[in-house]
Amino acid sequence: MEQPETSNLQPETPARVAFDTTGVDRVEFLVSPNPGEPLKPLAKIASGGETSRLMLALKAVLSRADETPTLIFDEIDQGIGGRVGATVGEKLWRLTLAEEGTVAHQVLCVTHLPQLAGFGDLHLKVEKQVLEGRTVTRVRALEGADRVEELAQMLGAGGEEGRRSAERILQEAGSRKRETTGNQRRV
Repeated sequence: MEQPETSNLQPETPARVAFDTTGVDRVEFLVSPNPGEPLKPLAKIASGGETSRLMLALKAVLSRADETPTLIFDEIDQGIGGRVGATVGEKLWRLTLAEEGTVAHQVLCVTHLPQLAGFGDLHLKVEKQVLEGRTVTRVRALEGADRVEELAQMLGAGGEEGRRSAERILQEAGSRKRETTGNQRRV
């Protein structure tokens, strides 16, 4: 991912204000998601995917000071593809690591992107079924061949080729995780 341009905060409208004991705060984030473009209000220009990735970037930077034990990301993969999905997956996984003076976070992520799901230490499948006229939701932990099969289904590829692709996703994620933990301690 390219580095965003440094921005300053310049409130344009008093649409949203927050009061606290120190006074009134009006904050508007100005961003330039593409090189060469001027800074514009995030709320007006960001797609769902850009908003999700900005949230991840903020969480990654602020995680050193954040003691929230569990972080939940719902469909952070919106608007992104496989290559970026793997990068997002790695960044989410890095939030589970504790660096010196920081807290490790438990990260829960709802995703439909196999490249992102491949970074999970635990893969849960949520299934809905209609039983006796009622919708029942079940959550099942996937391991081994079941996980490979689910990743292949997420890829939209069945058969042996789909399983090989899913296995490559898991191997790549595992390799990137091993590279990372060479410098950090797992908690």
